[in-house]
Amino acid sequence: MASGFPVRELGFGVQIPMPTGAEAGSGGLLKRPLTEMEIQQQQMQFQHAHFLRSVRQRTLLAPHASSHLSPPFPPVVLSSGSSSYSVSANLTALGLARPLEHSSVPQAAGTGVERMRDRLQELERRLLLDDEEEEEGEVSASSSAVTTAEWSDAMQQIITPQAPAPTPLSSSPTSSSSSSTVSSSVSCSPPSSSTAPAAASSSRQMLLDTATAIADGNLGTATANLAVLNRVANPRGDAEQRLTAMMVGALLSRLNPAQAGSSSLPIAALCSGEHFAAVQMLYELSPCFKLGLMAANLAILEATKDQAVIHILDFSLIQGGQYAALLHALAERHRFQPAVCPPVLRITVVADPSSPLTNPNSNGNLRAVGDRIEKLAERAGLEVRFSVVHRRAVELDASALGCQPGEALAVNLAFALSRVPDESVSPANPRDELLRRVRALRPRVVALVEQDINTSTAAFAGRFAEACAHYGALLESLDATVHRYSAERARVEAGLARRAVNSVAGEGMARVERCEVFGKWQARMRMAGFDSVPLGPNVIEPVKDRVSSVPSDHGFTIREEAGGHGLGFGWKGRVITVASAWH
Repeated sequence: MASGFPVRELGFGVQIPMPTGAEAGSGGLLKRPLTEMEIQQQQMQFQHAHFLRSVRQRTLLAPHASSHLSPPFPPVVLSSGSSSYSVSANLTALGLARPLEHSSVPQAAGTGVERMRDRLQELERRLLLDDEEEEEGEVSASSSAVTTAEWSDAMQQIITPQAPAPTPLSSSPTSSSSSSTVSSSVSCSPPSSSTAPAAASSSRQMLLDTATAIADGNLGTATANLAVLNRVANPRGDAEQRLTAMMVGALLSRLNPAQAGSSSLPIAALCSGEHFAAVQMLYELSPCFKLGLMAANLAILEATKDQAVIHILDFSLIQGGQYAALLHALAERHRFQPAVCPPVLRITVVADPSSPLTNPNSNGNLRAVGDRIEKLAERAGLEVRFSVVHRRAVELDASALGCQPGEALAVNLAFALSRVPDESVSPANPRDELLRRVRALRPRVVALVEQDINTSTAAFAGRFAEACAHYGALLESLDATVHRYSAERARVEAGLARRAVNSVAGEGMARVERCEVFGKWQARMRMAGFDSVPLGPNVIEPVKDRVSSVPSDHGFTIREEAGGHGLGFGWKGRVITVASAWH
């Protein structure tokens, strides 16, 4: 310089020339006060800070914008005196996460080049806006200095398109990393009990779809579905897996009835001694069936009380278990009324020789059942006379049945009518003919107990859906009363499977069990000339007491028809059996 004095560096790379000539005063020497020098230094620091913010940062962006591809950088904190703010590394945090006053956030739209230009303009605008909002005061040089690497990373975040957020596994709100880890581990674990209903619904729906495919002749779809269902079926699994196994077998029988070797095999299976034993065991183990028989017994006792001779016509004797309870009730009545002689009980079992369900050896089997009943009566101090009559429905009359004047006649139709062919099988309609013959006998009471399900006139797909709902509820109810792996339950479910095969695969005379819903049973009884008898408190209250003795969480339900004209017994709202009385 002209003065020959060297310049002095005051830091931050900014040189301040020393005063020369006239600036130095008359003595030519630097005699400025120390206070003036400190003020000048502070002013230079303030200007230097503005220089770094408005010039240096923008000049550093260009050379690094295209040369760095780096991952997101951590937030950078910029302090300014008493105020501070943070800048995030991702796109939303670069001003989108926290909108500034008097500014709007540009929306990402158009092509990638337009998006990049908008983001660069937004960043430049924010940098210039910082200058306008800077508070007055001292600012240290280090407070606004941002490193080249940080700004290059910021530029990389702007240039590189932001990856879309992953699709959430659930509709729950965003959670912390720990909760996300838990959610991930749960989704990868084996299905829990909470997923069981969804799996059950899926297999049930596939069963229904398969039945529809068979009805439509789409055998390819049906075969493929059965292959899938067969993998999830388990006759020893939970109720839904057992139902799947049962219904897969029924559908296979429908597809290939000759696979079993004979078209009459399903009927023969329902007539075997093993099946009769399984049915009797079902009546003992299932509250829905047991309570129905109990209601029938109570209705008979109520209608024949104070009678010296009670004659019961039975069209459905299986193993005589129902009469063990009836004899016990009669003995209890006599115990509370010792002055009154106990009634004489006559039991006449009616077997139709033309029915495919009548076993050629049925006479011997029924006689053995009669012997057991008579022994039970003898131990209870009661007199019982047991007989068997083989007659078709059209041959039934008072003489053939041995009815005598002065006796109180009762008819037991517990699970009997559904095994008699109706008008859909034969124009003669043996079912209605039987009811008309019974009506002609003028009994005091007819106890009717049947399953509440339409397996008679419904088309195949609808009949299959009914069977799924009915047997599904029944299998679930057995979980509440019988151990899953007991031999008794295996025997009962084998009998249910035989029934399911017959109701699903059988057509015409081959379908021997044709149940109806309660409304149709009522209509059929009225058409035959019967009137409904309300079940009084002597019938309803003991049945309700028996239901209440079962733990409430099991799911057994009882439904009383209006006016007491029937009792429905079911599982979780699904009625399985229904009992009513008629005269």
